[in-house]
Amino acid sequence: MARCEVCFRHCEIAEGKTGYCGARGLSSGKVVPLNYGKITALALDPIEKKPLARFHPGSMILSAGSYGCNLNCPFCQNHDISKPDKGLGVDELTPEELADLAKRLSDRGNIGVAFTYNEPLIGYEFVRDTAKLVHDKGMKNVMVTNGHANIPVAEELLPYIDAMNIDLKCFSDKTYKKILGGDLDQVRAFISRAVTDCHIELTTLVVPGMNDTEEEMRELSSWIASLPSGQDIPLHISRFFPRYKMSDAKATPVADVYRLAKIARDKLSFVYTGNC
Repeated sequence: MARCEVCFRHCEIAEGKTGYCGARGLSSGKVVPLNYGKITALALDPIEKKPLARFHPGSMILSAGSYGCNLNCPFCQNHDISKPDKGLGVDELTPEELADLAKRLSDRGNIGVAFTYNEPLIGYEFVRDTAKLVHDKGMKNVMVTNGHANIPVAEELLPYIDAMNIDLKCFSDKTYKKILGGDLDQVRAFISRAVTDCHIELTTLVVPGMNDTEEEMRELSSWIASLPSGQDIPLHISRFFPRYKMSDAKATPVADVYRLAKIARDKLSFVYTGNC
């Protein structure tokens, strides 16, 4: 047995087995990323799709995803790749190959690589190794993440990551634990560390009955504003649509998204609404 030190779970993993995320396992007595270089999704996307509204707007970015996640959100829109037991089609790319592809796409407006679609932090070694090479080519690195990683992981990545969009899925420890399988304290610690070194934007998906109260949005936006230069951190408030285990739920009323965005603007300068 060995302990994985990536996130709050600290999974104790037996030889040949995987941790909760399904992407880190024990091999020859060492915890390793089993998804290293294994690509399940690859696309040239507008930077605004990440979403990043205030980082090189109008640019394109090569977006790459693998498999696995250390949360279990019942509304996951990428559940087909976040769960590695679904017989996924996987291509393999080395860090050198992905960085070279990013450079070749620069004539199509590409500014670098975005690590996205699944949770990139659980395979941070591939992110780190690729991001170094992307920087060597004079290009940018973006990460789209749930923010569930211990600070030493953040320290390894931050020298090479230029921008992140981090999910702040709610502002309730109970909701994070019981519904999402996560940890609010870890997300807050990760965000607090990241904002000191790179461009940060945050996303909150508003799910009816989960995180749609005015009180919670006031608490969430007030906390963001308390961070260094927090008033200027962009917050994306997005509308929920039925997905995955919540396919029978109702979509968030558009009026609710606008109402909560108005509340957030009491504390924050840049609040964007999405999926409306």
